[in-house]
Amino acid sequence: MAEIEHRPSNFIRTIIDKDLASGKHTSTYTRFPPEPNGYLHIGHAKSICLNFGIAQDYQGKCNLRFDDTNPEKEDIDFVNSIQEDVKWLGFQWDGDIQYSSNYFDKLYGYAVELITKGLAYVCFLTPEQAREYRGTLTEPGKNSPYRDTSVEENLALFAKMKEGGFKEGECVLRAKIDMASSFMVLRDPIIYRIRFAHHHQTGDKWCIYPMYDFTHCISDALEGITHSLCTLEFQDNRRLYDWVLDNISIDCHPQQIEFSRLNLEYTLMSKRKLQSLVEDKHVDGWDDPRMPTIAGLRRRGYPASSLREFSKRIGITKQENMVEMGMLEACVREDLNESAGRAMAVLNPVKVVIENYPADQVEMLTAANHPNKEEMGHRELPFTQTLFIEADDFKVEANKQFKRLVLGKEVRLRNAYVIKAERIEQDEQGNITTIFCSYDPETLGKNPADGRKVKGVIHWVSASHGINAEVRLYDRLFNVPNPATAEDYATVINPSSLVIVKNAVLEPSLALAAKEQSYQFERTGYFCRDNKSDELVFNQTVGLRDTWENN
Repeated sequence: MAEIEHRPSNFIRTIIDKDLASGKHTSTYTRFPPEPNGYLHIGHAKSICLNFGIAQDYQGKCNLRFDDTNPEKEDIDFVNSIQEDVKWLGFQWDGDIQYSSNYFDKLYGYAVELITKGLAYVCFLTPEQAREYRGTLTEPGKNSPYRDTSVEENLALFAKMKEGGFKEGECVLRAKIDMASSFMVLRDPIIYRIRFAHHHQTGDKWCIYPMYDFTHCISDALEGITHSLCTLEFQDNRRLYDWVLDNISIDCHPQQIEFSRLNLEYTLMSKRKLQSLVEDKHVDGWDDPRMPTIAGLRRRGYPASSLREFSKRIGITKQENMVEMGMLEACVREDLNESAGRAMAVLNPVKVVIENYPADQVEMLTAANHPNKEEMGHRELPFTQTLFIEADDFKVEANKQFKRLVLGKEVRLRNAYVIKAERIEQDEQGNITTIFCSYDPETLGKNPADGRKVKGVIHWVSASHGINAEVRLYDRLFNVPNPATAEDYATVINPSSLVIVKNAVLEPSLALAAKEQSYQFERTGYFCRDNKSDELVFNQTVGLRDTWENN
């Protein structure tokens, strides 16, 4: 019980605690019910952590169920990616994967029951007529002329729909509730429509498909779900959720509870808009590292544990708000600071020649893989006369605030010696091509013997041992905090959201990096090896600090 007392609390857990204490339920049963019409995004990660987290903390169960009632927009690729995302986040569903399509026979039977009770009817209004009859937020709707069709005729018409006797759009099955209701969702909603579409689970068995609002509540009840957790946009739909279950012969009646969805700066959380980004080639697929999809964040190098921690920090409330991107990136930095090994990579190389170092010598220097974790071991760094450093780490002249290499001054090479810039060589355009230096052989792992103060430290890679790689520098996909409010969100895409560096030089140990393995490129940021390319490609995960905080 001690573990339960230390759970992070929220209003949903308070409801569950009361239900268990009162004996209303003896255990918890939740579900995560995505529609397989796209890749999951970080907003879904919040829901995954909530539903599976409750199951873990209360020793209950959580289903993974695909609400697959719209075959035209669904795909088996999405089914597979969602399973992979849930597992990668560190969760496991209870028993077999569930599909709403598993219940199509039962759903059809419950629809027949509603017709038999005079609570559903086949309607032949065109979509335009149906909108006209529906009314507005301030005016009640009007009854369909088909609303009073007899039970016997409706049963026959619905059977004919099932057998393919009508064209798509010719008719629908509607629940008979209240066309004057103040809740639009209760104005005789559609519960079945005709679609001659192949289904990824049921094939061509059905040509009528139940609507989400009819399917979802019944699926919950059939599975014995105790608490059906969903986001606030389904708050009004709870009336229909309860109406359906109250009017069919089913014993279980789960409680629907709504919480606020995740709104994250500089991203879109609409699956439809994310799909258009993919289809319009603004990004390179659903798993593009600039996308807020779980697959994209994984490919970018976000640890699963950082997404779980982020979900914990933002909490569960009913209040809509915009979460700062900095909060997510802080979780990622904190995680990677502890877990990522260190390495050196030069992204914009300029040549350094140490003239007083033996030309044919290769010295193997030892460097810790993590400054605070001896258990992560050490690696060997080849040190030679010719090195590469970052071009930005050298200036011919600089003020005292520049703590890197300056002509005529000294700097320390990370894990190596103190060097002094003596002279430079330039090309015809005035670009520096080579920096000629001297080194102090007595400064390996210690300060100069005569007490000289060397404040700056820069990274480097041996020119003869370094390996070439492609490094992809990622930034926020949009350059405004809330792109959803833009008239055309394509116009606020950040043109610098991806910069590809082709001539990066990396220390040789990185040749052995596994796909998705993360590193801190010292003084630069966190990077991971791309999980799709067979070439040596590293994706920038996040910088060492928040460079947007003052923007």
